[in-house]
Amino acid sequence: MSSSSATTSKPLNSRGRVITASLVGTTVEFYDFYAYATAASLVFPHLFFPSFSQTAGLLSSFAVFGAAMVARPVGAMVFGHFGDKFGRKSTLVASLLTMGIATFLIGFLPTYESIGLWAALLLLILRLAQGFALGGEWSGAALVATENAPAGKRALYGTFPQLGAPIGFIIANLLFLVINFALPGEDGTSSDAFMAWGWRIPFFFSAFMVVVGLWVRLKLVESDSFQKAEKKGEIKKAPIGYVFQKYWRQLILGTFFMLATYVLFYLMTNFTLSYGTTATDADVPGLGFGHTDFVLMQIFGVVFFGAFTLVSGPLADAIGRRKLLIWVTVAIIVLGFVYSVFLLPQDSAAFTGALVQTFLIFGFTLMGMTFGPMGALLPELFPTSVRYTGSAIAYNVSSILGASVAPLIAVELWRIGGGNPWLVGIYMSGAGVLTLIALLMGKETKDVDFDAE
Repeated sequence: MSSSSATTSKPLNSRGRVITASLVGTTVEFYDFYAYATAASLVFPHLFFPSFSQTAGLLSSFAVFGAAMVARPVGAMVFGHFGDKFGRKSTLVASLLTMGIATFLIGFLPTYESIGLWAALLLLILRLAQGFALGGEWSGAALVATENAPAGKRALYGTFPQLGAPIGFIIANLLFLVINFALPGEDGTSSDAFMAWGWRIPFFFSAFMVVVGLWVRLKLVESDSFQKAEKKGEIKKAPIGYVFQKYWRQLILGTFFMLATYVLFYLMTNFTLSYGTTATDADVPGLGFGHTDFVLMQIFGVVFFGAFTLVSGPLADAIGRRKLLIWVTVAIIVLGFVYSVFLLPQDSAAFTGALVQTFLIFGFTLMGMTFGPMGALLPELFPTSVRYTGSAIAYNVSSILGASVAPLIAVELWRIGGGNPWLVGIYMSGAGVLTLIALLMGKETKDVDFDAE
């Protein structure tokens, strides 16, 4: 069968609708996710785990954060099943609603002071609901983009849902900063008003973003690839069983393709925020930056994340996904080995800040280059009939191996190193080595026929 970079017939959805639906939806989803991630470092250790030590409270907050990653493969299988059997559109709407409702309800949660340990349990339940929803969101958005892409531009279109990650990060963190500025504390720390109710506003704000996402997605039409599969009778009764039976190798490779990406991202966001804002005289010392200062440094770095996500698309279309990712993964491994060169306190605070900002720029640049091509690469591993299920499972199982444990492992390695994060860098390099092995074992996918079974 002849190969093609995309469907040859005219797309049923306009370019603007495809870009907007894939970008807006994932921006909403990732905004919700990062609103929790920011609160996990800034608020939740104090409000939901106040009886623990500083390190134990942080670990507990990150454990609840990581628990959502365990729910993501379950969401991937459930939403993947419905997405492959009944279509992408309704499944994407359902995942967005689930995520939005769970995030909105977090804003109403009572704290430990009101109901004790029940507060942490309710937080865990809603966090699991967030993870369940995100398990079905990404793959559907990636399929909306890639199944409607023009010939030769599948990787470029695949970067649009990926842009939701940096955009969602920036919106969530800027909103937290604006609220913190509006409710300042006397000594530069979070005010009583912020800790009492201000932190809830970003979770309430998600309701507005969900409405916007739903408005866009309800206008979608099923892709030509899916409609062709329906007409040919290729829709499977049990996509989950079929993908595990016929495409188990692609599932394993796809999972490890994503591993370094996940570890890199959660070390660049969650861990560096905790390490960077921990006092230099703490039991496990950090860099001692103010929270606002460090978040602004991260946001500046995330701008490079977004820019190089877009850059990665045309590159992956030109030279291939595999070749590009091999070189980027090698760079991630190298960055891990020089981790502590950038992240140790220096004699000059200005020099420390310059090194950390350089590290954030390099790290987030690599993040864009490795995350961008995944929007095309993972869907290309599977045929239309199980593409939603297969890409969703690979993407989200990798979240358990990478994202769910990365903050916990990093905090423990930081403690073992006595404040020196060099072991955290070795951990990142190790994840990169596993991804590199998977890429070397895999094949190039940029010319696969998206309509082939």
